[in-house]
Amino acid sequence: MSSPISITVKPSGRDARMRPRSSLACPMMEASREVEVTVRVARAQDVPGVLALWKVARSPAASIPDDSASVTRLIESGGDALLVAQHRDQIVGALVAAWDGWRGNMYRLAVLPEYRRRGIARRLVDAGHERLRSKGAARVTALVAHDEADATALWSALGYARDDNVVRFVRNL
Repeated sequence: MSSPISITVKPSGRDARMRPRSSLACPMMEASREVEVTVRVARAQDVPGVLALWKVARSPAASIPDDSASVTRLIESGGDALLVAQHRDQIVGALVAAWDGWRGNMYRLAVLPEYRRRGIARRLVDAGHERLRSKGAARVTALVAHDEADATALWSALGYARDDNVVRFVRNL
């Protein structure tokens, strides 16, 4: 297992420029833009926080219910695949950055609605890239629902291109 990633971050100028125009009219949102977040590998004690995050911020395309046993299994078997963004004592973001020995896969990116547009998703993805690069990944696939405009815009802004040559087949076991 590689060493844990722990990065303390604050929104940069670029992140501030990415906020929606509507937030300019909201002084409370402007006052709350600065937020310290630590991005790190999830631990067993983070399971309730991850489940709480996914309860309100998971993709509508996610079809398998989230439960404590599944998240615990991910943490225990994936080692450092589940990354979390923590503000104070709260999990405010998460990303699975999985490595299968051939290429990297990122999915389940979620940020609490009140923490969005502060660069947290970008920092989770950057930490995922760092983790996957250290394992030898030369290519990363991001799993994103077609009809989630905000999500597809984020991944595009991060340099990902839609691959129309591949179709995904799934089957529940």
